Amino acid sequence: MFKYLLTLFFPILLFSNLTYQSNYNKELSLLESFDIKPSFLYDPMMNDMRSQNSTISRHKQFFKTMNEAYLFIPSIKNILTKHGIPQEFLYLAMAESNFRTIAYSTKRAAGLWQFMPETGKVYDLQIDEYVDERRDLVKSTEAAAKYLTSLHKRFGKWYLAAIAYNCGGGKLNRAIQEAGSDELSILLDPDKKYIPKESRLYIRKIIALALIGTDEQLLLSSEYEYLLNRANAYPVSVIELPKGESLSRVAKLIDLPIEDIKKLNMHLKYDFVPPYSKACNIYIPYIKLSEFKQKYHEESMRKIYKIHIVEAGDNLSHIGMKYAVSYKVIIDFNHLKSNKLKLKQKLIIPIAVKSNDAKKIKSKFYYIVKKGDSLDSISKAHKISVTNIRLQNSIKGSYIRVGDRLKIYE
Repeated sequence: MFKYLLTLFFPILLFSNLTYQSNYNKELSLLESFDIKPSFLYDPMMNDMRSQNSTISRHKQFFKTMNEAYLFIPSIKNILTKHGIPQEFLYLAMAESNFRTIAYSTKRAAGLWQFMPETGKVYDLQIDEYVDERRDLVKSTEAAAKYLTSLHKRFGKWYLAAIAYNCGGGKLNRAIQEAGSDELSILLDPDKKYIPKESRLYIRKIIALALIGTDEQLLLSSEYEYLLNRANAYPVSVIELPKGESLSRVAKLIDLPIEDIKKLNMHLKYDFVPPYSKACNIYIPYIKLSEFKQKYHEESMRKIYKIHIVEAGDNLSHIGMKYAVSYKVIIDFNHLKSNKLKLKQKLIIPIAVKSNDAKKIKSKFYYIVKKGDSLDSISKAHKISVTNIRLQNSIKGSYIRVGDRLKIYE
């Protein structure tokens, strides 16, 4: 009887052992990619994070996040590999922003990789009235790869580069000098506190997320098993659009929901390509590239957008308020050298031409200042602090002007 039972269960036991060994080897390989010693697999705090994220509800949320970002992930991995950075640094972006290009912090960090404005500009990310390339999934990842490469060159180990990404190179350098070592176990000492608590949790979070993300058995046991087949896909294509082109028009031409194209192009603050650009890179799903090439044709902006004919009493601020467009945008679209307008002058207003009346551009992320508004009233109406509005819009005092377009990210 015992022999019969052994014969019955031996293949199951063998498969279970092989599965365990395979997962264990992958875990060791993952740690090695960060230059972390195998003993870190037994770090209690990291394993607590891993266990918490492996509960049914949390791992569903984890894989849901991976699923929603499936268009981004192959491009991120491709760029990291190109720069010689372990693909597992993908989970640094997940730790930073949960793969949300729209992510914004109270410290003014933005995008997938949470760049501060100053750091973003150091790495040639453009930030102005029309674009914030910290939210450009390709350009921000290129910038992050360059930054991580420079940190690795400075500190020599990938886990140190990850920690420095969080707390800064100067702070990490002082911590290493104080500790007399760059060993991870020493730097994470909770009593000595060589590095900030946030950074001690940060490196653990990245590793915990990476271990969950590479656990094929966990994925196979979930409803998101199909994600395994997306690993080597490159579903995002880059197209070039002329200045002023409308995203809504492009979405309609290629039969793509406008929400989908906006999700891939959160670096654009408006629904259109900046009016000053000769051409601008826009991202669309790869499966739509052929259709775009067949159907796209450049149109005059006068055919795409509404034309406003200046009447007596008009001024740029009032016209901007009428169409919910910043007066600065009207100036740029029409190449105006001053605020003076002529009677019956034709102005291009970047609103779909089919609109017969003044339909406003709706956005939960921006607000056009109206007469009687103050920072305090806008703050209360949108449930966001005055300090946050000031930070996002570089306002030092309380002065705002009718027609100004304010960021009001939640």
